[in-house]
Amino acid sequence: MTLPRTATTFAPPVMEARRWLDGVTFPDDRPLMNVSQAAPVDPPPDALRRVMADVALTRDDAHLYGPVLGLPDLRAALAEQTRTHYNGAVVAGQVAITSGCNQAFAAAIASLCADGDEVILPTPWYFNHKMWLDMSGVTTVPLKTGRDLLPDPDVAEGLITPRTRAIALVTPNNPAGVEYPSGLVRAFFDLARRKGIALIVDETYRDFHSQSGAPHDLFEEAQWDDTLIHLYSFSKAYRLTGHRVGAMVAASARLAEVEKFLDTVAICPGQIGQHAALWGMQNLQQWLAGERAEILARRAAITTGFPELADRGWELLGLGAYFAYMAHPFDISSAELAPKLVRDQGILCLPGTMFCPEDDASGRSQLRIAFANLDARGIAALFERLTGA
Repeated sequence: MTLPRTATTFAPPVMEARRWLDGVTFPDDRPLMNVSQAAPVDPPPDALRRVMADVALTRDDAHLYGPVLGLPDLRAALAEQTRTHYNGAVVAGQVAITSGCNQAFAAAIASLCADGDEVILPTPWYFNHKMWLDMSGVTTVPLKTGRDLLPDPDVAEGLITPRTRAIALVTPNNPAGVEYPSGLVRAFFDLARRKGIALIVDETYRDFHSQSGAPHDLFEEAQWDDTLIHLYSFSKAYRLTGHRVGAMVAASARLAEVEKFLDTVAICPGQIGQHAALWGMQNLQQWLAGERAEILARRAAITTGFPELADRGWELLGLGAYFAYMAHPFDISSAELAPKLVRDQGILCLPGTMFCPEDDASGRSQLRIAFANLDARGIAALFERLTGA
């Protein structure tokens, strides 16, 4: 009996982890620290919320179906921002707005793959990418990274077969936090172009990259769109996670195929969120710079405070964007340790086993900490709890 597509993959990891909270109580002086999900818990800034309220009250068309590929003004604005940020040639017709970046990835795969095709994912991987490939009948080919958590293009080349349709990278990486050097991203682009496959680059966390300026030069390449499919999210930048506003930048011919997928899944992205993203791009750059500075300060707090954990056998494997990826020193799998941390220390985080194949033993010693909702004081408290684990 053939399984339905949803039965071919695992349960959503964040939802699975939340079930560890059932029946557990947390005292007032030791509340739960939820570092399981990479999403801001604060709402958008007040000025943006007022804009959204005004759109809801005064724009009748915001309550109707909109263009499948997104509002023209937002597409044009993102094309202009991409041109400026990456010093490349991008036009509005190469931009699609999607219902979150996950949908952008799903649409990209739908435009690339048939049943039995293959996509290469570096491990540890972003689990929603793996889940979508499973449910699409696409074989995920794991590309194991080294101790620095950076994928090797030479190793990737050895994994390419006649069924390979794409390599998908996430930088800054989810779950590992590492920022892929520009030269490494370029090497993967050159490999993909040479092999006639696509390179998907998911830059959901681009706005929190520690490097100023463009993180790579792919958009400077002539005819970049014969290989590159670029994904982006407004959700983290402007705290719009609940409004689901993502984007894809790719060849206009690919977007014609993507439009078929989007039209049958959501018809159009939510318009209030799109208007919010556009206004944010036009008015909140200084505010966003402050958000980035705060995330970088939290990253620095992890670096400063980690030696105390290191003395107890912990290892910081990756750090960047919203994530610290750690190796624990205990003689149990992270799949057992993570629920135990909920009960014993009031910490909800995700085990490395959720980010790699079942036969990859490295996940047993790893944990992902999503620290976007912990300030420096909260990070210090987290480390204090981990030292007592």
